Amino acid sequence: MGVLGGTFDPIHHGHLAAASEVCARLGLDQILLTPAYSQPFKQGIDAASPAHRLAMCELAAAEDERFAVSPVDIERGGVTYTVDTLVDLREQRPDAELFFITGADALARLDEWRDADRLPGLANFVGVTRPGHSLEESEWPHILVETPSLAISSTDVRRRVRAGLPIRYLVPRSVADYIAMNGLYYGGLDD
Repeated sequence: MGVLGGTFDPIHHGHLAAASEVCARLGLDQILLTPAYSQPFKQGIDAASPAHRLAMCELAAAEDERFAVSPVDIERGGVTYTVDTLVDLREQRPDAELFFITGADALARLDEWRDADRLPGLANFVGVTRPGHSLEESEWPHILVETPSLAISSTDVRRRVRAGLPIRYLVPRSVADYIAMNGLYYGGLDD
C-alpha cells in the first residue's frame, strides 16, 4: 500500500499523477491519501480547514479505484508527523506493507524529520522525481521513481482562484466544483 501524505490545499493532478505512477511502477494494490491536520514545515500558513481538504481528497480519490483516503492525521489533530501517521496506519493495517511516497528532495532531509531513526522500520520510502532530476546521495534506504513532470502547485492553484483564473485542468473537476461551491481561496483566510 502506498501512502501519500500532504497538506493537499488543494489536491491537484500533480499529486495524483505521481501517486498513479508509483502505484503502477511498484505494483501496489492501493494508494492511501492522508491529508495532514497541520504540517510542521508549514506552520503559520493559511490553509483551508482540515474538513475541506479531506473532502477534496475524497472527491479526487473517487475518480480512481486504486485510491482511498485515510482521515488518520485529521482525526488525531495537532501537528502531523510522518512517524505518527505510519505508526497509526501499521496498527490499523498490520498486514499491509507500506510504501511512503515523498518528493526526492525531502528524502535528502529525512534526518530532520521527527523520530527519523524509527522511519525505515515503519515503511519503505519512495522518492518521486521529475525526469532529468537526480537524487543526491542519501543514507536512507529508498526506492526512486521518475514520475511525469506536471508543473502544478497548490500555491499556484490558490493564487489562480483568487485572481479569477481557471483551474479546471489543474485539479479534478469535482475538486474545482467543490472549491467554487464552498468559496475556498477567494479571499484572505480560507474556511
